[in-house]
Amino acid sequence: MLAEPLRITQRVAEVLKQLDIPYLVGGSLASSLHGIPRATQDVDIVADLKFHHISLLVNALKSEFYIDGEMIRDAIQDGTSFSVIHLETMFKVDIFMLQADPASQEEMARRKEYQVSDNPPQTLFLATAEDVILHKLYWFQLGGGVSERQWNDVLGVLQVQRETLDYEYLKRGAQCWGVSQLLEQVLREVGLEDTTT
Repeated sequence: MLAEPLRITQRVAEVLKQLDIPYLVGGSLASSLHGIPRATQDVDIVADLKFHHISLLVNALKSEFYIDGEMIRDAIQDGTSFSVIHLETMFKVDIFMLQADPASQEEMARRKEYQVSDNPPQTLFLATAEDVILHKLYWFQLGGGVSERQWNDVLGVLQVQRETLDYEYLKRGAQCWGVSQLLEQVLREVGLEDTTT
C-alpha cells in the first residue's frame, strides 16, 4: 500500500539530502509510518529551500519528475509550496517552504530519522509523532472538523505511539496551534485523558 509513495518520496528526499537541504516528511505518509498505514494520494515535504538550490534541484529531478523552476522561485519568495509530479506514476509530492516562526523551526529541529527499508538500508526524516498529531488536528479544525481521514490518522498515531509520546510538548503545541480542545477530545477517545492534566 505504501511501497510506491515511499519509493518516490525516497527519491526526492535523496536529492534534498545530496543538496544539503534540511527537510522532513509530514502529512499522511508520516502518520502512516508513525501509526496505522493507509493509502495516500500525495506526499507532503517541508524543506528549507533557498534560491541557489533551484537549478540544482531541477537538474537532479527533471528526468523523473515534472518540476518547474519558476514555481519553485515563487514558492520560496512567497513562503508557500510547489509540486513535483513523478512522470511514470503521476504521483504528486508537495514541497512546502520551511517557515521562520518558532513552531515550524522547532518541528524541523525535532525531526527524526526513520528507517523505511533494510535492504538496501534507507531512511527518511519524518516529522515527529507529536508534530504529526498537532498538524492533523489543525487541518481537521481548518476543514470544519469533518474529515474522518484526518481524525483517524490522529487516532492511529496515538494508539501506536501512546507509550513514547511527549505529552507536555503536545499540550504546549496544541495551545500554540489553537487545538487544545481537539487534543483533549481525541485523547479521551483513546483513553489517554489523564496525560495532559
